[in-house]
Amino acid sequence: MYYSNDYENLEFSVDEIDRKIINLFQEDGRMSYRKIAKELDISIGTVHNRIDKLTKNGVIKKFTPVIDHRKLGYALTTVIGVRVKGGVLKNWEDRTAYHKNVLCVYDVTGEFDAILIARFKDTEELDQFVKGLLKEPDVQRTYTQTVLNIVKEDLNSGDMFI
Repeated sequence: MYYSNDYENLEFSVDEIDRKIINLFQEDGRMSYRKIAKELDISIGTVHNRIDKLTKNGVIKKFTPVIDHRKLGYALTTVIGVRVKGGVLKNWEDRTAYHKNVLCVYDVTGEFDAILIARFKDTEELDQFVKGLLKEPDVQRTYTQTVLNIVKEDLNSGDMFI
């Protein structure tokens, strides 16, 4: 196992107990250390130490609720491709990532430089957002797609490695 403050560039190996702890947390992020210990037949101290290690090494980035955006009025999900002028992509992404409607920002290959996943209350709010993007001097072009149905949306799923 690797132990380093520079966890961003390191692959961190987890064992079977770590995997089981991650699975339990994904099922219920509010599960107590005591309940996890009981489920896995290990001590509370072991659970605490494992979660602390997983957090310090960046495997667990944060503890956060899963929000149902529809219930908050944000029923319109969009995928927006953005072409940005050369040399300013990182700065543009850093600014855009904090917009209230933007959920994800990805650097991508192909026709666009970045892909945004964003949610809006209605098409008027989407229209204002896209027009605002196009007013930015660094943005050359956008391409917006509206999501009709969400078949699967689980960005925090750890099933791929467990």
